Amino acid sequence: MQEEQEETARSAIDTFISAFNASDDSYVTALLSQALTSDVVFWGPLGRSEGIEAVERFVLDIRRHPAGTGTMVRCSAVDMPDEWARYQWVFTTPDGGPRLAGTDVVHLRRSLIDQVIVFAGEIGPSAS
Repeated sequence: MQEEQEETARSAIDTFISAFNASDDSYVTALLSQALTSDVVFWGPLGRSEGIEAVERFVLDIRRHPAGTGTMVRCSAVDMPDEWARYQWVFTTPDGGPRLAGTDVVHLRRSLIDQVIVFAGEIGPSAS
């Protein structure tokens, strides 16, 4: 059962992360809709917001990083000790530009993420 829950969480998380890497902004909403509930609660760097549109604004802001379009990857396993799943991520901009890393904690309801808490970590140059 636990393994099945972890696989469901991993799938939703990887779909969420794929929105950051979509080939075009127009795909962001569709990818988020596959990963998030419509009433998702998003706890980001600017506080609490609700709905896919709020998460979409966050994703689009990161996609439009001044250093250029970057890449977001999950860089840890998905750890699901209880009803919450944790994972680490890293966002890297092109040409050794700024790098942002952090940990997200998500809660799932019916295989979709209904809460996201973003804990951004260090910001610095990419390791070459």
